[in-house]
Amino acid sequence: MEEKIYVHVADDHKIVIDGIIAVINTDNDIEIKGYSLTGKEVTDWFDNKDNKADVLILDITMPVLDGIEVLKYFNRNKIDQKVIILSSYDDIKIVQEMLTLGCKGYITKNNAGEHIVEAIKAVANGEQYFSDDVQKTLLKSFSGQKVPKGMLPNKFLIETLTERELEVLKLITKQLNTPEIAKTLNVSISTVETHRKNLLKKIKVKNSVGLAMYAVKNKIV
Repeated sequence: MEEKIYVHVADDHKIVIDGIIAVINTDNDIEIKGYSLTGKEVTDWFDNKDNKADVLILDITMPVLDGIEVLKYFNRNKIDQKVIILSSYDDIKIVQEMLTLGCKGYITKNNAGEHIVEAIKAVANGEQYFSDDVQKTLLKSFSGQKVPKGMLPNKFLIETLTERELEVLKLITKQLNTPEIAKTLNVSISTVETHRKNLLKKIKVKNSVGLAMYAVKNKIV
């Protein structure tokens, strides 16, 4: 039997915390270890050596210390904590700042119920995770932009990709979906899906955002 994933939840609204906990409690692999209503409560909780959580679910807008200050506190004090941001905001500047500060996932509150369990498991497993709307926000920002530090989980030689895979990768970065890519390249949808699966496996990412980060980092687009 695999070990449970322990989670701490931080939000300034108890009703939001209760909702998140209710969703998490539907999965037997995850267990709540505590919750905080202010950023100061978060830092105090993690300062206690007896308190440990595999993943912290963190809101940005909180009293005393906000989510940004909490991450800065972790960095200053060398607290190696996996963090998923749960926020009402999906502005690209905010998302990029949180990623630069070290968060491993970002979910908007209107998508929390759909994504929270999957996000926790992915981040606990050392991966990055973004809800669908955040993925779209990031994809729109990538063309010609510098990828913030920490956003690329793995480097991979471009030479490992075939010419067709590179073509598919470029079109994914331009936000084309599978049918649109198939039409552009004059191939079947199943062929595009195969190339996409191969790209995810080779580059070792989970979604289109990871592929786009790789493409920008390696100047493919």
